[in-house]
Amino acid sequence: MKNTSGFCFSFGSSMFSWYLRKQDVVAQSVAVNQAIWIRKILANLYMGQLEPTQIYVDNQAAISIANNPVFHDRTKHFKIKLYFLREV
Repeated sequence: MKNTSGFCFSFGSSMFSWYLRKQDVVAQSVAVNQAIWIRKILANLYMGQLEPTQIYVDNQAAISIANNPVFHDRTKHFKIKLYFLREV
């Protein structure tokens, strides 16, 4: 099965970055990578963001895994990505 991923970022009431694509494989969130990149740009412009970036997800499996930190056999491959996201 292939997932469809999409995101949009806004600054005030203006949307300045968006993405929608059918994924070839299950991969690290494109929205998270984009959020990290935007935060770095804003920091370089002396507009650093102090609060965490909220990322909304409608994937029920991802929501369940995020709410239950116990790793199951089928979610071992999330471990590295989860630690990366927690650190960021």
